[in-house]
Amino acid sequence: MKIAVSIPNDVFEDAERLAARLRASRSQLYARALAEFVARHDDDRITAAMNATIDEVGNAPDEFVRAAAAQVLRRVEW
Repeated sequence: MKIAVSIPNDVFEDAERLAARLRASRSQLYARALAEFVARHDDDRITAAMNATIDEVGNAPDEFVRAAAAQVLRRVEW
């Protein structure tokens, strides 16, 4: 898909240098950068889903989990 965006000159110049260094086209560089940015912020949706689940089932301490964690911690060399 073709789009038009405006970016600051210094960012454009840095991107041009990076694209040359990576031997990538401008389109490839911008697509990679945007994909990485989207992936980095995708955690927000995961966190929101996890928070909704905790709200639904509650977060009361589970005795079995507490005891298992304590046992593991005793065995771990610090």
